[in-house]
Amino acid sequence: MEPTLESVVEVRSYLAPGDERTLADDVLDGLTRPLKKLPPKHLYDARGSLLFEAICELPEYYRTRTERLILETYADDIVARTGAVELVELGSGSATKTRLLLDAMATAGTLRRYVPVDVSAATVHAVADRFCNEYPGLSVHGVVGDFERHLSHLPPAAGPRLVPCLGGTIGNFPPGSRRRFLRGLGNVLDPASHLLLGIDLVKDPRALEAAYDDSAGVTAQFNLNILHVLNRELGADFDVDAFEHVAFFDRRREWIEMRLRATEPQQVRVEALDLDVEFGAREELRTEISAKFTPESLHSDLAAAGLEPVELYTDPDELFAVSLARRAEPGDEPRGAYGGGALIGFTDRAGHWRLAQPRRRPG
Repeated sequence: MEPTLESVVEVRSYLAPGDERTLADDVLDGLTRPLKKLPPKHLYDARGSLLFEAICELPEYYRTRTERLILETYADDIVARTGAVELVELGSGSATKTRLLLDAMATAGTLRRYVPVDVSAATVHAVADRFCNEYPGLSVHGVVGDFERHLSHLPPAAGPRLVPCLGGTIGNFPPGSRRRFLRGLGNVLDPASHLLLGIDLVKDPRALEAAYDDSAGVTAQFNLNILHVLNRELGADFDVDAFEHVAFFDRRREWIEMRLRATEPQQVRVEALDLDVEFGAREELRTEISAKFTPESLHSDLAAAGLEPVELYTDPDELFAVSLARRAEPGDEPRGAYGGGALIGFTDRAGHWRLAQPRRRPG
């Protein structure tokens, strides 16, 4: 009779009372600026999360299914290249893509520990229970905290560590914040560990804009929902019908912007903040940016954060990519900084350096 493998679960919280920036903080800051903006995390209340799940199934929204296809195709290769025994998940929402990597690690016989990081203790406990049931003997060390601020509280690595940041999340950061975040990720990597980034690629602006302004109007409902959140949570009196959804590709910055545009002049009262906010006709409120990348711009961000590319996996149509990177060590041979006439490249499976052409799926 085979011995029963027992899982070990430990969860630690690093969120102090008042530690988390609130909706009220963000509204007071964002709506009193000359160019009004709100962070995209407030799009995701219960209704917003359901709307986003619907967006992921739309024909125009290629991102989720394409990233999943890449991981289905290359998860085994990623695990073989990294030798990962530990997976650190930043934000523990949908487990679908995480499971592809954990399955590959379990099949390779390397899976030892799973480290979920999330601001919700309930979410951390839920994914810990779920994966302990699915992977007998799995050790789980949960971290309740903000992955932008509490990565220093990760446990010492149990061996080669894989840190996925999937879903194009990295694109929601403005350039300066993005590089700071990447530097923070690099600080939790030892020389044997790797970062796995999901990135949306620069492509035909028509395809990009369609993904954020679908013909069924689901993304418009998702964007407008943030006004319902403010009305409900802060006693605001936004006339939601007096705003329209706007999405466009900024070619210079290479990012999508989602905005809400006032269709007429109006004054909004936010009762909980004792705040009155004026909107002029056609004045806009930015709710999200989503940066798109080329191999060159990705390499530039990685290099600025002290990281270097190892491999770039993409789909047959080169819509999306998953980048494997590692910490650049002092004295390493330069991998081809973009500048001074040098070209960017990636290490192929045989260990040979090659120019940065996204890999196509076999067959």
